Amino acid sequence: MTRRDIVQQALDGAAVPYTPWSFRFTLEARQALAAHYGVTDLQDAVGNHIVELGSDIGFFEALENHRFRDVFGVVWDRTVDKDIGIVVEPLLPEPTLAGYAFPDPRDPRFFADIPAALERHGDCFRLFCLGFSLFERAWTLRGMENLLVDLHQHPGFVRDLLRAIADYDLTQIERALDFDIDGIILGDDWGQQHGLIMGYPLWREFLYPELQRLYGCIRAHGKRVLAHSCGDVDELFDDLVAAGLHCFNPFQPEVMDVACLHARYRRRLSFWGGLSTQQTLPFGTADQVRAETSRLLAMGRVGSFILSPAHSVEGDVPLDNMLAMIEACRNQPGADLP
Repeated sequence: MTRRDIVQQALDGAAVPYTPWSFRFTLEARQALAAHYGVTDLQDAVGNHIVELGSDIGFFEALENHRFRDVFGVVWDRTVDKDIGIVVEPLLPEPTLAGYAFPDPRDPRFFADIPAALERHGDCFRLFCLGFSLFERAWTLRGMENLLVDLHQHPGFVRDLLRAIADYDLTQIERALDFDIDGIILGDDWGQQHGLIMGYPLWREFLYPELQRLYGCIRAHGKRVLAHSCGDVDELFDDLVAAGLHCFNPFQPEVMDVACLHARYRRRLSFWGGLSTQQTLPFGTADQVRAETSRLLAMGRVGSFILSPAHSVEGDVPLDNMLAMIEACRNQPGADLP
């Protein structure tokens, strides 16, 4: 079986010969691992089972003073956070779309790397990544505080903004489906350490209708629907399953009972994540990382689980801990990867 087959089998909720894994790393962690392995592409070095395609958020233009402009025109300061950054100022200072033109969702730069990536990593599950896909895109354009106020004071504007963002996403999805991909992941953080940012009633009223459109489009083409949201959002799982979600990421153990939720939703919803990036990876010993990774791998043998840290591995994680996690995965019986 290929790595692609193993992931598909896990997403079907079936028992697997070994638990698949796929890791993400921030810039500093990626540099440390690349230096250790003596490679520039970590995909095969760490044995990832998912190849992530597309340009995700779409940072295409480097400016001065550690600033970058994304495809929507938003400028981000990466002085501290070197992977995404902090929005410098909102592009929509008033609750209106008047005068703002959305970018081209079919911009060739989003798709330029896909053929080569599929050539190099064709045995992996092929996942097109669409980051900041709804709520996050809205607040980056409008500003977080402004948008949360708009939900109450300018609901018509919020509906128009979210509908326009979803229309953009749907057009980009249709282009991505021209390639031989297996699924699409929509990144969109809704959670805090305790509960939803906007609360369940507003999430259901404003975001859920657009999610239904997006998930429905992907499923209509026979592809897997994956979603990423940080935070304490398990109260949404039943709604997300009803809308058509196949797999949820990143499955944070600090805010969710990983074992309980996996048992409750197995065969209805799969999970990708589960390993603590707030405690175990940065502050545990290598033996503790190895033990927790092994426990999660054993849980995943029944299916509906892909192991990963609960977010991209940060630069404060010791190299020995990263290697303990990787080696625990690669040393599973049956995981005979080169």
